Amino acid sequence: MNKITLKSPVDMHLHLRQGDMLNNIAHLSAKYFANAVIMPNTVPAIADLDALDIYKQDIIKSFKFDNMTPMMSLFFRNYSEAELIKAKDKIFGIKLYPQGATTNSDSGVDNLDEAETTFKIMEELQIPLLVHGEQADDFVLDREKNFLPVYEHLAKKYPKLKISMEHITTAKALELLDRYENLLATVTLQHLSITLDDVAGGLFNPHLFCKPIAKRPEDRDALLNAALSAHPKLMFGSDSAPHPRSSKECCGCAAGVFSAPIALAYLVDIFDKNNSLQNLQAFISDNAVKNYGFKLLNKEITLEKKDFIIPNQYSDVVPFMAGNTINWSYV
Repeated sequence: MNKITLKSPVDMHLHLRQGDMLNNIAHLSAKYFANAVIMPNTVPAIADLDALDIYKQDIIKSFKFDNMTPMMSLFFRNYSEAELIKAKDKIFGIKLYPQGATTNSDSGVDNLDEAETTFKIMEELQIPLLVHGEQADDFVLDREKNFLPVYEHLAKKYPKLKISMEHITTAKALELLDRYENLLATVTLQHLSITLDDVAGGLFNPHLFCKPIAKRPEDRDALLNAALSAHPKLMFGSDSAPHPRSSKECCGCAAGVFSAPIALAYLVDIFDKNNSLQNLQAFISDNAVKNYGFKLLNKEITLEKKDFIIPNQYSDVVPFMAGNTINWSYV
């Protein structure tokens, strides 16, 4: 196969930032994706409908010549039933961050027991819960593994609540995904491609550093095999998280990998090399629609088997695997 056309690709986990960064990079997602779930950990966080409406309008204005449906999320806090009834038709879901687990999460949840009322209302209203699943203060390689019992607790206690384990990084998370009907998961391009050795095995590569951090080869391989086989509960979510070079190439490197403009080409390359192109459509779109039932913007993205050198930067942001050559290009 020398060409492939992807129908209405969806990014189930996307950071678009604010201000100049939003205006510089959001159109790169709109160019290639039909829909995207937008993360709310801005500064300040998007935690009420007024802020959400303003942010959504800013996002749409930043798309320039292309179009994409931004599916908005609210930052988790204790919402009243009246607030959530009003929000239901405006949001895709609510994103829970453990306090201090990642970028701009200092106002995240530090006591899940105090959130039970909100979980119950979300379950009744069928509003999905999206979770950054890490124990913030644990050893970095064990943070996701140690959070898995929390997923189990939530899945059992709220069986009608759809819970997305966001950007999973371990084989253990995959095992949990198969155990509970109401658990779903997203996975990123970087966690299908690299291990911790690529990040810090030699000289530290700041542009591969993200949270959750890349794990062991056996974890990457398990995730990749699940994606290649079109696991019905696993969906692509880039977790594309841009930072300016000055925030990445410095002491105190910011966490985040920017992949939005190259993700689809890279995924086609991976699936082609593993003789699984027939399953890519499910991974980048069909599974998400089946699991959540949202309406897709009609869009087709065609790629051809032709060498593509990943640019060294977009605006002031360095992309995933900058300077490397892959075998598929956008037409």
